[in-house]
Amino acid sequence: MKMLYDRYVGYLTAVCARYIPDDDEVKDILQEAFIKAFQSMDKFTWRGEGSLKAWLTRIVVNDSLKFLRRKKPLPLSATLTEPIDEEEPAFDAVPLEVIQGMIRKLPDGYRTVFNLFVFEDKSHKEIASMLGIKENSSASQLFHAKAMLARWIKEYIKLKDNG
Repeated sequence: MKMLYDRYVGYLTAVCARYIPDDDEVKDILQEAFIKAFQSMDKFTWRGEGSLKAWLTRIVVNDSLKFLRRKKPLPLSATLTEPIDEEEPAFDAVPLEVIQGMIRKLPDGYRTVFNLFVFEDKSHKEIASMLGIKENSSASQLFHAKAMLARWIKEYIKLKDNG
């Protein structure tokens, strides 16, 4: 079990941190997820390379979503009042850790939909079902999350270039 923990704790911490911005809460969720995984190992079916990682990831994502729902109903953030710049920012000019930090700062609704769509490859229909929202709400949350991230990335690049 220790080998399993050591092998996946870093990756699963990053997965959980995409959904949960508070580091202490991330640790609590990971602890519960590992306990759940260890207790359910007999239910895991090996399906080739990557199946264990995918199974553990699904446990962490589901536990993160449950935590968010328990904490408070997932707020769907209001529409941005600022105009949206359609130009894609230069993502490769920003360190990965900075982008991860920006994702963690998104409002809960934006961050959750963004992660499910981008990292978990869920459709808006699946996201809507998982979160108890309408499909168009999911699409709207994703649109605004991307717009907010694009604005922050452009600001970061501008500061970096001027600093």
